[in-house]
Amino acid sequence: MPQVSSAYATKQRAQRLARIGIIAALYAALTLATLLFLGGLAWGPVQFRISEAVVVIALFTADAIPGLTLGCVIANLANMVISGTGALGLLDVVFGSLATALGAWFTWKNRKNVPLALLGPVLANAVIVSAYLPILLQGLGFYTIPFTTIELDGSYPLMFLFGFITTGLGEAVVLYVLGVPLARALKHSPLPQQLAFSEGSTTESVGN
Repeated sequence: MPQVSSAYATKQRAQRLARIGIIAALYAALTLATLLFLGGLAWGPVQFRISEAVVVIALFTADAIPGLTLGCVIANLANMVISGTGALGLLDVVFGSLATALGAWFTWKNRKNVPLALLGPVLANAVIVSAYLPILLQGLGFYTIPFTTIELDGSYPLMFLFGFITTGLGEAVVLYVLGVPLARALKHSPLPQQLAFSEGSTTESVGN
């Protein structure tokens, strides 16, 4: 009996690691695709990371928390090379990934109430990303409001406020416009049952 339990536990760990890896790869790939096709809209003062839509996976499994965090780390490390941010890009790697982790954790904890659950990533990114992004962009020598000639360089409070609004708005658009329909589709797919079976427990139903 102990051998059976040990084998089952090993299988559970392997399945968990596989889920985390798949989620990380999905988030990283979508983020890099956004970076390649939308450029600064993936990491600049106005952000529309399409990959943030997959944060809704945290409504179905706690494994999305490490998975999304790892995916964010990978994507931001790759962005350091692609965008040439150098050591300054570590701000995005550390604090951007922290925002993703906190947002995913909040989503999982409040999964019974989808609108509330998705508010976590919006606020986490709006507050945390906006706090370090002015430092990152100033270090690169620019901070101009996109599509305008208005420069906020040298005024951290204005830079933070602008970033708070635009980053939060971009996150909200992606999550509520793309993420909510995705969550509904996943809810009516075999995914919840598969997760409940593989995790050896009954998955709580996701709210509306």
